[in-house]
Amino acid sequence: MLKQMLRTKPIVDHSGSGLKKCLTAFDLALLGIGCAIGTGIFVLTGIAAATQSGPAVIISFIIAGVASGFAALAYAELAASVGGSGSAYGYSYVAFGEFIAWVMGWILLLEYGVGAAAVANGWSGYFTGTLANFNIYLPEALTKAPMVGGIINLPAFAIIWTLTILLIVGVKESARFNNIIVVIKLSTIAIFIALSIGHLNTDNWQPFMPFGWFSTMEDGKNIGILAGASLVFFAYFGFDAVSTAAEEAKNPQRDLPIGLLASLIFCTIIYIIVSGLLTGVVHYTELNVASPVAFALSKIGYTWSSTLVATGVLAGLITVLLVLMYGLTRILFAMSRDGLISPVFSEVNPDRQTPTKVILMCGLIVSIVAGFIPLGELAETVNIGTLASFVMVCVGVLVLRIRQPNLHRPFKNPWNPLIPVLGILSCGALMAFLPTSTWIRFGVWIMCGIGVYFLYSIRHSKLR
Repeated sequence: MLKQMLRTKPIVDHSGSGLKKCLTAFDLALLGIGCAIGTGIFVLTGIAAATQSGPAVIISFIIAGVASGFAALAYAELAASVGGSGSAYGYSYVAFGEFIAWVMGWILLLEYGVGAAAVANGWSGYFTGTLANFNIYLPEALTKAPMVGGIINLPAFAIIWTLTILLIVGVKESARFNNIIVVIKLSTIAIFIALSIGHLNTDNWQPFMPFGWFSTMEDGKNIGILAGASLVFFAYFGFDAVSTAAEEAKNPQRDLPIGLLASLIFCTIIYIIVSGLLTGVVHYTELNVASPVAFALSKIGYTWSSTLVATGVLAGLITVLLVLMYGLTRILFAMSRDGLISPVFSEVNPDRQTPTKVILMCGLIVSIVAGFIPLGELAETVNIGTLASFVMVCVGVLVLRIRQPNLHRPFKNPWNPLIPVLGILSCGALMAFLPTSTWIRFGVWIMCGIGVYFLYSIRHSKLR
């Protein structure tokens, strides 16, 4: 049994997997941008500035971006050389063996599944608020989960099924839709930049570091630039979903590294510009609101901006949801193909060339969670799952350089092993700054996954 758990997976060419190869480097880059730019830029920027970093939230974004950059370089090397639709799950299988790969896959299911349900809840709130601006009001019972006095969060439930149907239609059609929506939300950000840049007041940047680098309050809350970096890291959550598209990329060895790095660099630049303007237009103490971008525009006289920004948020969260659902289905597809979960999840529809059954299953489960369960603080666990996967990918680069030095690597990390080591240290440090409660929830999830592995997966593994 121990030998099986530690057995590594040979690198396999999945060109005949049945999935349609139709995504270009441009599609992949917009896939990453579509998932990364959403809640982080429209909501977390203001919250982090007001409660943890002050105007130095700009530095928090830079720190989180640098940590993500190290991980992106590691992802790029493994995506180009190992490939596969399972992202960090597949890389862990090749580098560490089956058991660690299962744990990594289990973490990714948390990251993408819970993340999608949480984002659907956020989308529902903005959708309901936007309808209210036009004097259209949904019954409260249809916008809240049963635990908080409602019947169902119908908008959250419905948006998941809408995107599920879109994914079934085909990945190229989904990518085309994602590209259109990305243009809409980037246009919203461009309008904010154009309107606010003339109202920049550098006095609002004083004091620049009101909370210092890091400290812990009496109530146990972490504050400071580093704590802010751990919070705004959510803004980078999702760019790694690009690597789940390896088997549907036209030229994965070239296009995956380009898509990963281009999306990360672009998003980081946008975050720095927006956070700088936001804290320069409005004093950071006023930004602890649900929609800080709309609030800032209202403060400088653009009262019509709330509807505009709400439109951008709705568009932004739709693309986040689309990419999260896409990534979730491809990870389950890869795990099923390896025998670790039911083989039903790896069946491909011959007409659509998409894994229809796994898409429907994901749509069913995520829509139920989004519609009937108020996630609350559970969504914070998404951050620790993302950071854990980043750490494992960086370790995987080091392990494969030792175990398989002659592996064909179309893209190689510069300054190896410095880059992956810095990725491990930086992402590990951001994990350390997360609250204790987040670590407890994460630990419980891991233990549940280990139980599933020994009850089912180890008995059905195709490597056995």
